Formats: sequence, C-alpha cells, structure tokens
Amino acid sequence: MNFRQTREKELDVNITPLIDVVFLLLIFFMVSTTFNRETEISITLPEASAQKVESKDQPIEVVIDRNGRYYINKRQVVNNRLETLRRALAETAGDKRNVPIIISADANTPHQAVITIMDAARQIGMVKLTFAANQTQPGQ
Repeated sequence: MNFRQTREKELDVNITPLIDVVFLLLIFFMVSTTFNRETEISITLPEASAQKVESKDQPIEVVIDRNGRYYINKRQVVNNRLETLRRALAETAGDKRNVPIIISADANTPHQAVITIMDAARQIGMVKLTFAANQTQPGQ
C-alpha cells in the first residue's frame, strides 16, 4: 500500500503570448491607419435656436440689405461711409451708449458691410451687438 499523497501540478496560465499578440495587433492598426489632413477650413454657419432676450432699453435695429444699404430703425442712412454711420447711430442712441444694437443682414450682404456697422458702433462706445437670425424648428 502506498499511502503517499500525490501532488498535482499547479495550474498556471501563461498570458505572455496573448500580450504579444495584442501588442502586435495594436502596432498593426496604428501603422495602417491613415490620418487625413485637410488643407482647407470647412465652415458651417450656426443657426439660432435660443429664445429672445428681453431688454430694458429699446434696441436699435440696423438692417443691411443685399446691396449694402443701411437702415437704422427703418430709416435709410444717406450713404455707406463710416462717419455717416457713426453719426446716425449716435443720433439714434442719444446719450445712452449701453443700448443694444440688433444687426439684421441679408444672406447676400457683403461681409464688409456688417464689419463697417460693427466698427461704427464700437467707435462711439456701443458694444452690445446682437445678430438676428431665423429660428430653426426642432428636428431640422
């Protein structure tokens, strides 16, 4: 009779080959991935979805049509010069310089026309500018 207990070998899982395979797959995917470098900037203009913000002061509405003509509170400005726009804004605002200005520009208005009215407002100390936009419907 043999009363000696036989010891079973201890089981161990060698994961070294598994780590090697995962490492090689990682290197393969890193090397084979292509990175696109865009040479031009793609711009998607935002649409407004916020609600109107009510103000204490009556805002000054500046409308710029597709030809670059300015209308301040529905009255056409004589010409498009910066000095004329500054004077018209100052007369409309009076002594208040914290009155908000709402700029409504046609979609085909030259960008320079919008920059000109912004510059005229800044030069006389009016910095509360808002741009009017069409409100998007949910799901669009």
